[in-house]
Amino acid sequence: MTNEMIFEANGVKIDLLKITRLYPAAWIHAGGESASVSLEWAELKADQITLESYVLICDVDPVGEVPVNRIELRYDTKEELFAVMQEIAMRLKKE
Repeated sequence: MTNEMIFEANGVKIDLLKITRLYPAAWIHAGGESASVSLEWAELKADQITLESYVLICDVDPVGEVPVNRIELRYDTKEELFAVMQEIAMRLKKE
């Protein structure tokens, strides 16, 4: 097994073997603030928020610690987000 598995998306290189948390989210704007929220929450509150993009959040900090080295990959559509998630899953499955 190699010591790294580089995945590149949106001009960002990510070592998949260092990821401790990987999850999809929605980047929204509501009440003058922007934040990432779960896809489910964004869908439930669609009439009260502005959906700006879909986000794949990659944390490399140890689980239980505040993530300070978070990488966020943004996509215009949920389909683009899910396609990248599927590609990452296939890469990890091969490892």
